[in-house]
Amino acid sequence: MNVLIVHGKAELGLLWQRHLHRCGMSVQVAESQDQAISDMNITAPDIIILDLMLQNGSALAVADYANYRCPATQVIFVTNNRFFSDGSIFSHVTNACAFIQSATPPEDLAAMVDYYAAAR
Repeated sequence: MNVLIVHGKAELGLLWQRHLHRCGMSVQVAESQDQAISDMNITAPDIIILDLMLQNGSALAVADYANYRCPATQVIFVTNNRFFSDGSIFSHVTNACAFIQSATPPEDLAAMVDYYAAAR
């Protein structure tokens, strides 16, 4: 299973990457919109874990590009604020499958990735 983590905080992205690797997943980490798009042009991920408040670019642009380039790819949005906490992200982003807090334990995130990739 191929996973792309797009997160502006390298330490959190690396923590998730290490945990997902231990679960047998192939994981790439991108810290910007440009890097994420470049990675998607090389390998279509099964799941994207995407920081909603991406510092270097737009998370919505990354999700939109994934929907165009890799239409079967699902997006798990992560955030540490209340923006879109009403669930409206699912109305705006058709490939969104989950919306979670950045503080979600890595083992819970891995379970979600496994679940949504299997549903694909």
